[in-house]
Amino acid sequence: MNGEDKIPEKKEVHRESIFTPFTAKRNNLIKNRNVLQNTFIPIQLPHRDREIEQIAEIIAPSLQKFKPSNILITGRTGTGKTAVLSYIERELKKADPDEENCCYVYVNCEVVDAPTSILYNISNQIIKEHEKKIPFTGWSFDKVYETLVSYIDGEDKVFIVVLDEIDMAFQKKGDEIFYFLTTMNEILKKSQVSIIGITNNTKFTELLSTKIKSRLGEEKIIFTSYTPEQLKDILRERADTAFNPGILDEAVIPYCAAISAQDSGDARRALDLLRIAADIAERNGDTKITEAHVNYARSRIELDAVSEVIKTMPMQSKIVLMSIIRNRDNEDIKKNRMTTGEVYSMYSEICGVLGHQVLTQRRITNIISELDMLGIIHAIVKSYGRNGRTKEIELNITNDIVEMISRDEVFKPLLNYKPKKQTTLM
Repeated sequence: MNGEDKIPEKKEVHRESIFTPFTAKRNNLIKNRNVLQNTFIPIQLPHRDREIEQIAEIIAPSLQKFKPSNILITGRTGTGKTAVLSYIERELKKADPDEENCCYVYVNCEVVDAPTSILYNISNQIIKEHEKKIPFTGWSFDKVYETLVSYIDGEDKVFIVVLDEIDMAFQKKGDEIFYFLTTMNEILKKSQVSIIGITNNTKFTELLSTKIKSRLGEEKIIFTSYTPEQLKDILRERADTAFNPGILDEAVIPYCAAISAQDSGDARRALDLLRIAADIAERNGDTKITEAHVNYARSRIELDAVSEVIKTMPMQSKIVLMSIIRNRDNEDIKKNRMTTGEVYSMYSEICGVLGHQVLTQRRITNIISELDMLGIIHAIVKSYGRNGRTKEIELNITNDIVEMISRDEVFKPLLNYKPKKQTTLM
């Protein structure tokens, strides 16, 4: 090859990424996204001073190596229970940065619900030396328990174990884990363990045995739902840090607060609405966040959450839900509220059309209760005196969700089917 001959250089071709069109039109409205996350813990927690003081007063002795009372914290979703405990953890670490007197341990029982897994999770947080750590598999519950107790006692301090979503652990194995954790202090000689349980179920203690009930919930703290005004304060404090002035329409925060107040005063829902509304405005290339963005965010949240639940429901649950929808929408029936008997009558008819087995009315009543717990329907017990009691049922889903269910392949045979006229049953 002649030295003067050169191989022509290949020109690098820059191809547009699939993200280019979306980043090009996106108008960045959020200056601090972390603030709008539910996991973000602000310096101060608005409208939870009383609860923070109650918990701090109870667990303060741990800073002097004295065991505080066990605490059971109850309240609806989004009332600040987990956020307050995260705040308490931060303050404990300020007061005892080297954990010489007390150690805070957090376990989410929605993620870790089996007794052995809970003990392993606790041990994994407190055992620092790698060679002493408990293996994830291969050990019996008794061996894990004995090893953990031995390590805890060697530390000579108070361990505050927070069990969030504690009712999830109960559903898995009853109150077995609570028995072992609350009786641990009878074995320990130097250290002590204090339990803080967190649950959305205000009737959780009714599920426990008398012995565990008295051991676990020595002190109870109830978190009440936020009012619309309190939700506004929470959102304003976050918005001041998350957005530049003038980005939010004046009606956005009151509107997010009003929607969330209707849903049991859920601060998480209010924050989700604000964050998703801001994301939608950014994606549209808009310069301001308005009520229209909040409305769209609301529809997306409801559709995404409920549709996922409904898609994974057993077939019989879907048929019961369709029976409620048919009772409400059928021209000959047209009932916004209906009894269990009316739902069962429609359910039996639909099973016949679809070729599915008809379950007993008692089983259908249980399924109705499950749908009520999921928030898909409202079911209120109504008494008829000597004639007994029944549940009065009402749908609690949007028309978008109803359309999604109706389009399900399994309900194709119902498209042109007209239900028979029904008699009113209890």
